Amino acid sequence: MAIDADSRGVFAIAPTPFHPDGAVDSASLRRLIDFYASAGVTGLTVLGQMGEAPKLAAEESLAIVRTVLERTALPVVVGVTAPGFGTMRTLAHEVMTMGAAGVMVAPPNTLRTDDQIIAYYTQAAEALGPDVPICLQDYPLSFSVQISPRVISQIVETVPSIVMLKHEDWPGLEKITAIREREAAGQRRLSILCGNGGLFLDFELERGADGAMTGYCFPELLVDMVRLTSSGRRDEAHDLFDAHLPLIRYEQQPGTGLAVRKYVMQRRGILDSAAQRRPGRELSKWERDEVDFLLGRLARRDTRARVPNP
Repeated sequence: MAIDADSRGVFAIAPTPFHPDGAVDSASLRRLIDFYASAGVTGLTVLGQMGEAPKLAAEESLAIVRTVLERTALPVVVGVTAPGFGTMRTLAHEVMTMGAAGVMVAPPNTLRTDDQIIAYYTQAAEALGPDVPICLQDYPLSFSVQISPRVISQIVETVPSIVMLKHEDWPGLEKITAIREREAAGQRRLSILCGNGGLFLDFELERGADGAMTGYCFPELLVDMVRLTSSGRRDEAHDLFDAHLPLIRYEQQPGTGLAVRKYVMQRRGILDSAAQRRPGRELSKWERDEVDFLLGRLARRDTRARVPNP
């Protein structure tokens, strides 16, 4: 079930559940994986930024991947970004041996030129080997690396094992169009799954994205958007998206989004705790009240937002 250039749908980015003392909460993790399957997602992504991967020890990372793969038959993409290719290669080969569908690699923030970006991904693919499918994470707001459509085209033509783009440029609608136009002119196809919490998913899908790879606390909405858009039900898709937009916006606050996401998932009975591993933060009473207010308003349009009182 390896990812490839035709991968479509919703690959939900899973947060890592923790107990209040910082230990990994394996019971909540298994419940979370079951929830994603019931929500109809196409696949999962673990050990991403929102999975707090940099806070995990190597053995914890492998244990999390093992738990996820044992719990689901869905394809699983694993974040393997690391400072050096040796560490990246070791983790990638471990998770691929376990049964992962591919790996995700983000650029280091030291890259400054187009040539450096192309060289980095060429060398990363060589280190991982030709049999490891790669998802290129393009998130300039976080990594401070600007990857233009022209550079993406050069990478695609140079590195056959890069089959997917996690598109998180902002604004980025024109980038999707530019990539698809290059493909229409003969460039090899690339699967495009979009992040940013789904904030622009309504138009990203219309521009040619294949789906979402993000962790919005209502993945059912992401699944619905892909389904409705692909079937040509544009107004229905936008109406549903607009109902969720205030919560999506609130969840996208830098430095706060993961706390919001975990709090809502706790409210939904998926996670036992909204805890992050330190350094991290928890929502203030004001913030919790505001999220509860948004959930109440959303529930008028989408009954899936009806959650028990805190």
